[in-house]
Amino acid sequence: MSTPSFPPAPDLVLIRRALVSVFDKTGLIEAARELADLGVELVSTGGTAAALAGAGLAVKDVSALTGFPEMMDGRVKTLHPAVHGALLGVRDAPHHAAAMAEHQIGAIDLVYVNLYPFEASVAAGSSFEASIENIDIGGPAMIRSGAKNHAYVAVCTEPEDLARVLDALRRDGGTSLALRRDLAARAFARTAAYDGAIAAWFAAGQGDGGWPPRKLIFGRLEAAMRYGENPHQGAALYVSPTPRPGVTTARQLQGKALGYNNISDTDSALELVAEFDPDVSAAAVIVKHANPCGVALGADLAKAYQRALQCDPVSAFGGIVAVNRRLDGAAAAEIVKIFTEVVIAPDADEAAIAVFSARKNLRLLLTGSLPDPRARGETFKSVAGGFLVQERDAAPIGPGDLKIVTRRSPTGAEVADMLFAFTVARHVKSNAIVFARDGQTAGIGAGQMNRRDSARIAALRAAEAAQAAGLPQSLAVGSACASDAFFPFADGLIQAVEAGATAVIQPGGSIRDAEVIAAADEAGIAMAFTGLRVFRH
Repeated sequence: MSTPSFPPAPDLVLIRRALVSVFDKTGLIEAARELADLGVELVSTGGTAAALAGAGLAVKDVSALTGFPEMMDGRVKTLHPAVHGALLGVRDAPHHAAAMAEHQIGAIDLVYVNLYPFEASVAAGSSFEASIENIDIGGPAMIRSGAKNHAYVAVCTEPEDLARVLDALRRDGGTSLALRRDLAARAFARTAAYDGAIAAWFAAGQGDGGWPPRKLIFGRLEAAMRYGENPHQGAALYVSPTPRPGVTTARQLQGKALGYNNISDTDSALELVAEFDPDVSAAAVIVKHANPCGVALGADLAKAYQRALQCDPVSAFGGIVAVNRRLDGAAAAEIVKIFTEVVIAPDADEAAIAVFSARKNLRLLLTGSLPDPRARGETFKSVAGGFLVQERDAAPIGPGDLKIVTRRSPTGAEVADMLFAFTVARHVKSNAIVFARDGQTAGIGAGQMNRRDSARIAALRAAEAAQAAGLPQSLAVGSACASDAFFPFADGLIQAVEAGATAVIQPGGSIRDAEVIAAADEAGIAMAFTGLRVFRH
């Protein structure tokens, strides 16, 4: 197909006729009245036309352009050459102008369309049939037609888009090419995201567990940031159309805007603290540089935080704190004793808010609820030329999932500590080793290239924490040790035993499992296999 030759796009285009068809009518009447006051003829459809007419505005129904009534329950109303010719016609191309004149097609200079709320329908749990009826056809078609012909047409899909057009009309009397191009880019992004949501919904509904041949990642720009991981890197936050309770949905009560690293670490902290049922125990998590440095349960949040801090008070300075219950004044008073970047919680009482208000640089985020750690979902990671996608690590693990492989069985207290340590380990960068006792992390080793070094670091943290607290022996003495993957050799397990662990939990599955089990039996400790690996890279 040869590319047609068209005249250069004009810089300034006057707006004489606008087609307005919106599901969300927020601000519609005010904006339409201003367009009418500026001499713009209004053309509309169905409910939008009725709303405009009801407000006393002169409006032409689109059926007057097409010569056909709206039909098939509103499925067909704008899919007509009189509409799309008006949007796609190249006004300065003689053969286009001749065709428009021959078929009595008047140009449309502005299209304002927002789409049927498909995403909201799915999120609300609507039936399959109701969701199908919320798939907009005419809207995306008009948006794409106008955006393709942005040389002459301004396309708006959001109220802020229309506000920009109105500003241009008041200031310049028309729209500039630069504005129309920017609006076109936004319009195509909107229809792409809309179609992506539909495609994802269909793929999920097939239920065969297969991956679709094409995968889209899309979101709405929430904020541009000062920089990314480092000052020389640009960054922005986009929000998914299917939000999960967390940083993106939280209400920030105080403090400056969150940075890239703040958001990443705060998300990690909240996802981990959500593992612990607030109706069972208060829980506190402290995260620093993508890894938890202290996690603990307690009778109340103040005690849970004190116990989490004890694990690694050095790393906790400048960290992120997440709790699983409504923050109270006592917990807030403990948290502000050291410098903390962000605190995130489901809620906070007035006493806690008052305590934090004296720390203007501390960011306080309230989520309203906790994310469901067992909910299905996907995570993404970019690679050169593409991206990886995987299911969220949501597999449950409980006492009934443990296979005891040593001669000695663990006590009930040891089982509780093993499961607590393993829960923390699944949120620690691999290779991960976690010591825990009585619902408190004693030492955490993260991100090492071998498991033995992770065990050494965890043991060192446990010893240093005890020394800082004035305790006579390492926090790891009498602890349970969790490993996120199997011990490939016995040396990592022996390191844990030497640190004081009396029970070990690990996935198992190594060709040297027998050697590792023998070492555990020789040391007289209990060991359980989970059959579940929880790497986090």
